[in-house]
Amino acid sequence: MDIEKLRDYSLNPEHEKGKHKTRVFRAAMGFTPKDAERLREMVLAAIVTNEAQVNSPNAYGQRLAVDFEADGVRGKVMIRSTWIIRDNEDFPRLTSCYVL
Repeated sequence: MDIEKLRDYSLNPEHEKGKHKTRVFRAAMGFTPKDAERLREMVLAAIVTNEAQVNSPNAYGQRLAVDFEADGVRGKVMIRSTWIIRDNEDFPRLTSCYVL
């Protein structure tokens, strides 16, 4: 899993679409772009221990989601990582990560 998706999208306050996720990550978890590796480790641990939800496929492939609980600044927080297995591939790619 590339850290860029987390650092440059989910935790990037300058990203056009990701800045909203960033704001919530900061409020709920105290995370900034510097916490991308910590978030990456959390996501990787979650995909090993939590069951993936299989969602409807789209034009690009099969979509999946993995939710996990984390300790936030004010208590427990639910985080969702979303994935896709492209039609021509046999492995999942991270598409997004955000606080529910």
